[in-house]
Amino acid sequence: MFEIVETRQLTPVTKLFEVRAPLVAKAARPGQFVILRVHGRGERIPVTITDAEPAAGTVTVVIQEVGATSKMANALQTGDGFHDLAGPLGEAATLRSSGHVVCVGGGFGAAAILSILKGLQPMATRTSAIVGARTAELVILEDRLRAVADAVHVCTDDGTKGFKGFVTDRLEQLITSGEAIDEIVAIGPMMMMRAVARTTAPYGIPTLVSLDPIMIDGTGMCGACRVTVNGETKFACIDGPLFDASEIDFDELVRRNKTYRDEEGAALERYDVAHCHAERAAAPVLHATAGS
Repeated sequence: MFEIVETRQLTPVTKLFEVRAPLVAKAARPGQFVILRVHGRGERIPVTITDAEPAAGTVTVVIQEVGATSKMANALQTGDGFHDLAGPLGEAATLRSSGHVVCVGGGFGAAAILSILKGLQPMATRTSAIVGARTAELVILEDRLRAVADAVHVCTDDGTKGFKGFVTDRLEQLITSGEAIDEIVAIGPMMMMRAVARTTAPYGIPTLVSLDPIMIDGTGMCGACRVTVNGETKFACIDGPLFDASEIDFDELVRRNKTYRDEEGAALERYDVAHCHAERAAAPVLHATAGS
């Protein structure tokens, strides 16, 4: 059992966990991920490492509720624990020692770019973060990003905070304004990463994306996370998770990511029904009294 030493509710559906895992914290590098299980018979879910503190023996991850397992995970509190936390997995990011790196985080991706920005901080590298969300209350970890990046650009779809528009709109503004950008790292929903790749392609700016397709074991043995990169089959868990965006067959990847959508929806419905029944069973029974 991996003890949860601290939690922080970032949005109604997004939660930060600081977990005691000394060996993982010691070995973790920017861009890597862990695989979690909530209980012994549970689903394995990949989560990018947000931060690692070797001295404290803790790793920080952020989980957004999407399906039944992520909802189950976000119900855990300080003092609870994850049954499994395997990692660090995947190849670490190659950090540039100079130039200007822009990290783009869509939604929960803001948590995933934090470790890369923190890794770049001691180097002679200028860093910018572009983070986006639908509305102001869904912007996460802005305080921690500002502590490690030279500039932070917040974008909201409705304009309630920062720039009104998508992260790709703000990114293109920076590019066309003459801003020198040597590399872009984008992490977030699949459609957002594909949009970033399409934005940067005409300008020839090296762009990396972190792929999170269906993963099961996280060691390349199952083959579930295969992706086509530059015409070759790669496994996101061991060959990535970071890949050159210009070489990825995003159309194939988006299709494969939808493979188990029906099963995931059914699992979420079963979880919600069971959770509702459990809450009703635990609710106090109010008895009528005379004169009521």
